[in-house]
Amino acid sequence: MYHKAFGIIETLAPLHVGATAGEETGNLNLIFRDQFTQTGIIPGSSIRGRFRADMRSSEGSDRTATNHWYGHEVIEGQSDGGTTEALVKFEYASLVWFPVFCPGQPVVWVSCPSLLNRYKRITGIEVDVPSPYTASRGLQGRQIPGQGKILFFNLGFLEIDNTADLSPWIPADIDLDENKLVIVDNNDISMLHDMALYRQSRVKLLDDVKKVDTEKGAFFNTEALPEGSILIFPIALKEKGWKPFGDDKESEIYFGGLESIGFGRCRVLLSGGDQ
Repeated sequence: MYHKAFGIIETLAPLHVGATAGEETGNLNLIFRDQFTQTGIIPGSSIRGRFRADMRSSEGSDRTATNHWYGHEVIEGQSDGGTTEALVKFEYASLVWFPVFCPGQPVVWVSCPSLLNRYKRITGIEVDVPSPYTASRGLQGRQIPGQGKILFFNLGFLEIDNTADLSPWIPADIDLDENKLVIVDNNDISMLHDMALYRQSRVKLLDDVKKVDTEKGAFFNTEALPEGSILIFPIALKEKGWKPFGDDKESEIYFGGLESIGFGRCRVLLSGGDQ
């Protein structure tokens, strides 16, 4: 029997978890995406690796707690390798909300029924998932007589059909303005997600001079989830007592790659599981 818990991730900087930084001309270092909504995810293996590495670093040479919670590494000379099962298990983190720029209007945070359904299953909240094209009652938008509010994005207009109280869909201890939330159709989320991604073009320079290394490839591009994105991931515990942050329920953690150039800094909040 497992004790259920979950984690909330708030990106404090652009987050890139996906293809590694290459030097091939025209290489686009894509992030990992959910196969259905095509929105960014953090694989469970990446989350586990980060938590395990942090605990291992804090223990130094004594890795008793790390081996206990995350499984024992292979021991040379033992027939079965001495491996053990991990007592804490992670699933992938999916988006709950992500910010999208609206020209001439405030930034809005967008989600869709598919993403909110997963959030509901993980947290167990007892509210109905709002229908597509629902916005917060206090959302600022262009008012069209007889048509309601209109939001203008880079690729066109989005008409708001309904308004509702969306505050139950904001994770606890996350500072997100309830008046800037919009829910779109599952078929639209991918396009809006790609509009919201942080993108950076980079070059490979020569080792001894600030000049593009044309022999090994010039430009390569990186994409990342934008700062202010909110994600959720489930945790299963076979045993109580897992405390990766000591007595605290939250901490700042780096996920993914490109940490040296300011990517990956996140705030992580843990809930449930009676840790």
